[in-house]
Amino acid sequence: MRKADIKYTMERPGKAAKSAAYELACAAAERKYTALITASEAVITQTKAIAAANERDMARARAKGLSAALMDRLLLDEGRIRAMACGLRAVAEQADPVGQVMAEWDRPTGLRIRRVRTPLGVIGVIFESRPNVTADAGALCLKSGNAVILRGGSESFHSCAAIHACLVQGLKSAGLPEAAIQLVPTRDRAAVGEMLQMADFMDVIVPRGGKTLVGRVQAEARVPVFAHLEGICHVYIDASADAAKTRAVVMNAKTRRPGICGAAECLLIHRAVADGLGAQVIADLQAAGVEVRGDAGLAHLPGVVPATSGDWGREYLDMIIAARVVDDIEGAIAHIRRHGSGHTECILAEDAAAVQRFFARVDSAILMHNASTQFADGGEFGMGAEIGIATGRLHARGPVGAAQLTSFKYLVCGDGTTRAQA
Repeated sequence: MRKADIKYTMERPGKAAKSAAYELACAAAERKYTALITASEAVITQTKAIAAANERDMARARAKGLSAALMDRLLLDEGRIRAMACGLRAVAEQADPVGQVMAEWDRPTGLRIRRVRTPLGVIGVIFESRPNVTADAGALCLKSGNAVILRGGSESFHSCAAIHACLVQGLKSAGLPEAAIQLVPTRDRAAVGEMLQMADFMDVIVPRGGKTLVGRVQAEARVPVFAHLEGICHVYIDASADAAKTRAVVMNAKTRRPGICGAAECLLIHRAVADGLGAQVIADLQAAGVEVRGDAGLAHLPGVVPATSGDWGREYLDMIIAARVVDDIEGAIAHIRRHGSGHTECILAEDAAAVQRFFARVDSAILMHNASTQFADGGEFGMGAEIGIATGRLHARGPVGAAQLTSFKYLVCGDGTTRAQA
């Protein structure tokens, strides 16, 4: 598509979204609720149509030779479609964040000041592979009073379109503007570049994908970015770790769904338990089909593949995990600081002092204690869904739900109140 055509293709939804955002900002909570409930029901009703659209995408992905992990991210079976509908309903049932009073106080001058939540405006979401992000992002933006323009990956084009149709059905039922949730209608990669330059129409960009996508968005975007970086999640096994808990958590963290950002990618093992519990955990992973790439401290264990420098700080999104022996908790913390992406880390320990030290000294967005990193998910945090896991330190951090998609303004009330002369 010619550059002029792409610009026109993207300007139209940009203008429409800007207009829709003004209406959404003051839309009654009941109307947003109706839209989301209707969309949830539509997803259930259209299960076969969504599955058929997904199969078109899966067939194309198979022909392109996508990895098993990426195929898993793309797949929408009946259970995942049902979960998507439940996510829409869960977001609908949450309290509406718009207008919520975050704080209020009185001043000696007689002023009454309130800080209240307000929408951001128009949000652009660029994502790869996982078509369910269409529903999650659309629902959360609507709930928070924001218009959204969604650009899914080319591999999920048909799946995203089928899901988007259900969201539009919800908007229509509530009398809300259809432009509140829009889907970029082309696979052309130039649309992403154009999106990143739309400062006149967008207030924030949320990239959800691999390092290449996020890096490009951060480098080229003319609007603020909520970065969703790689999920290089570490699990540290402390000397005080409970064997049963550790074996269960590590197995779940790596193998439940290895292709998601909350999957464990690196195992750090205290030297005191490396040949005992550590060896057992590695054997468990290998028995489940996981390739373990270990350092010199684990080289003597059967089946361990020698790790290279490229294995540290790597997001595999596959049945592969890096593993390293560390002298103590300080060694684990140092490794995470050097190689982590700021997403999610876990400590397996019974020593409260060790847990406290880990929580205080590791500065990732999410820290777990004796719990699988696969809980790094907005739904599991009670947010219904999430638009991504923000790994930056400004505005939103961790799972980005409806409340995190708001800013705030101050409402200041007086009674003919004037300020004293200087």
